[in-house]
Amino acid sequence: MENITLYFRQGSSDKVYQTAIEPKDDGHIVTFAYGRRGSTLATGTKTTAPVPYEDAKRIYDKLVAEKSAKGYTLGESGTPYQHTERETQFSGITPQLLNPVVPDEAAQLATNSDWCVQEKFDGRRMLVRKYADGIDGINRKGLIVALPEPVARAVAQLPGTFVFDGECVGNTLIVFDVLELDGSDCRARPYRDRLFALMQSVPEDGSHLRSPETAMDTSHKVEFIQRMRQENKEGVVLKRLTGTYLPGRPSSGGDALKLKFVESASFVIAKVNAKRSVSLQLLSGAKWVDAGNVTIPPNQEIPAKGTVAEVKYLYAFPESGCVYQPVYLGQREDIAAAECVVGQLKYKAAAEAA
Repeated sequence: MENITLYFRQGSSDKVYQTAIEPKDDGHIVTFAYGRRGSTLATGTKTTAPVPYEDAKRIYDKLVAEKSAKGYTLGESGTPYQHTERETQFSGITPQLLNPVVPDEAAQLATNSDWCVQEKFDGRRMLVRKYADGIDGINRKGLIVALPEPVARAVAQLPGTFVFDGECVGNTLIVFDVLELDGSDCRARPYRDRLFALMQSVPEDGSHLRSPETAMDTSHKVEFIQRMRQENKEGVVLKRLTGTYLPGRPSSGGDALKLKFVESASFVIAKVNAKRSVSLQLLSGAKWVDAGNVTIPPNQEIPAKGTVAEVKYLYAFPESGCVYQPVYLGQREDIAAAECVVGQLKYKAAAEAA
């Protein structure tokens, strides 16, 4: 029967995923195992009872496709997208991802002199690599993508070579970190040093390329968080000034954290309804479940069925799983359908408590 072992290595993550089709009784089952490489793996089955081989093969192929979309590879090196059609598109550079904090924890960190605060921007994560022969845009999966032309022109005007991390909002790139500068790897340097290098390299108020306002002292940080909330911004990011840059998302905590004032999640479009509305769905285990509807603004194209979209909302109802007061933000080509899981949602009781 068919079986496969996939690997993924990024930052401190070193994971393995195995799946197989196995005969049982008069049919077949799909088994899986996953966990950190070298540890005892968690196991389970994707079929509650034996099914015909054709059904098992569809489940098996879907699992492999979902993991491959996330960067799992056949190569034991765990290099994302190795031996896949995206191998030549992978840049080898992946971003640091943030864990969330609650308001009380953010308020406590704001009084700590080792932490600074910046705005959390409502855009697309984008890294920029400038080298002798050209400029690359890199998305949150580490894949090379196109940069908006005004951003590319602004980057080209900066001297030297570098890798910046930032957020693309329309035709402006807000740069909030420096990973490499003139051939030197800056990731192991404390964020205080990287921030200074950033301020020396990127203007604060450029039209297509700029650095973010950064609150450093306690009174400024407290006022900054209040101002961001009053201005209905998406949230704030808190960064440890002595922290290093580690690709991937820590299992908990980390040197960079986010406090969101509104919730947002990535959904798969289940169907296109009448009057510029689409139905949303999320993965719950191996099953797709309804998450409500959202209206598409007149200035946005209606997304096709099966595409991934970002939607902000006030909270989700625990009884139905549907989101309340959803607002469509746009399509997300850098998010795989397999990442659109129910676990993203914040429910009404939790939202009110926060």
